Amino acid sequence: MSKITAAITAVGAYVPDYVLTNKILETMVDTNDEWITTRTGIKERRILKEEGKGASFLGIKAAEDLIKKANLDPKDIDMVIFATATPDMPVAASAAYAATEIGAVNAFSYDLQAACSSFLYGMSTAARYIESGRYKKVLLIGADKMSSIIDYTDRATCIIFGDGGGAVLFEPNEDGLGLQDEYLRTDAVGREFLKIEAGGSILPASHETVDKKQHFVQQDGKSVFKYAVSNMAEASAKIMERNDLTSDDVDWLVAHQANKRIIDATANRMGLKDDDKVLINIHRYGNTTSATLPLLLSDYEKQLKKGDNIIFASFGGGFTWGAIYLKWAYNS
Repeated sequence: MSKITAAITAVGAYVPDYVLTNKILETMVDTNDEWITTRTGIKERRILKEEGKGASFLGIKAAEDLIKKANLDPKDIDMVIFATATPDMPVAASAAYAATEIGAVNAFSYDLQAACSSFLYGMSTAARYIESGRYKKVLLIGADKMSSIIDYTDRATCIIFGDGGGAVLFEPNEDGLGLQDEYLRTDAVGREFLKIEAGGSILPASHETVDKKQHFVQQDGKSVFKYAVSNMAEASAKIMERNDLTSDDVDWLVAHQANKRIIDATANRMGLKDDDKVLINIHRYGNTTSATLPLLLSDYEKQLKKGDNIIFASFGGGFTWGAIYLKWAYNS
C-alpha cells in the first residue's frame, strides 16, 4: 500500500470591499505613501467595516468560495481548523461557528493560534490528521480581522495590517504529492516584542487597560524585523537542505506577507534569483496574519502546476516560525 500524504486539493479566499490606501492613511497619522511603500512594500489593505462581523465572517466567506469552486458537499468535511489571532470572542471557538455556518455538520473543529504562523502550523496539524488515515477531508481556514486590534493613531502598526480570509482543503494522496517535510520552531525571546498587553489572564480588561490602549497590538518593529529576517530565511534554507533541493528545484516561495524586505531576504537566502518564483501580494492586502498564505495560493492558483515544489515560510509573535515543503497536487 502506498504511503498516504496530505495534499491541498482546493483553495478559497475572501477580502472585504473597503480599501484603506496609503493616501488615506496620510490623513490619519503622520506618514506618507513613499515612506510606507519603501519600508514595507504595502500600498493598500482591506478593512472589514460592517458592525457585528468578525474573523469568522472572513473565514466563512473564504470557505464558501472554496466549497463553490470545488463543488464540495460540506457534509463530507471531517474536520475544520480555524487559524486566527483574532477570534470572534474568547472561549467560544470561532471554528465551531464557521463549521456550522458552512454546513459542515459532520465535522469537529477547533481554533489554532500561533500569531502570524497560525496557518503554517495549521498545515502541519491538518496533514497529521490526513496521514493518520482516519480523516479524508480537513478544511483549514486562516482568517483575521486585524483592524479590530489596531490603534489607528499608532503609525508603527496601523500601516502594516489588513483584514482577510483564506481556506484550503487537505485530502489523502498516494502519488507522493502534498506535504513532504516541515521545520517548525518557537522561542519566547519574542514575547515582549510583539503583543497585546491586556485582555488575557495576566491583565484582564478594565477601564484602566482600555484608557491606556493596552488592548491594541504593540510592536518593537526593529527587533521583530531582525528576528523575522534571520529565522524565516534560515528555516527556508534548512528545509531545502534537508530535502536536497537547489534553488532550481524550487518552483515557488509562498512566504508570509509581513514586509517586502523580509520576503526578499528569505528569497535571497534560498538562492532564488528569479523574482517570478516569489509570490507577492503584500502591496494589495498588507499583513493579514493568518490569511496571508492562503490568499497567495488563491491569487496565484492558476499558475500553480501539479508536481510543483513549493516552500511555505512564516514568522509570528511569540516568536513562532518555520517552513514547509509541499508538492502541489493539481492543475486548476
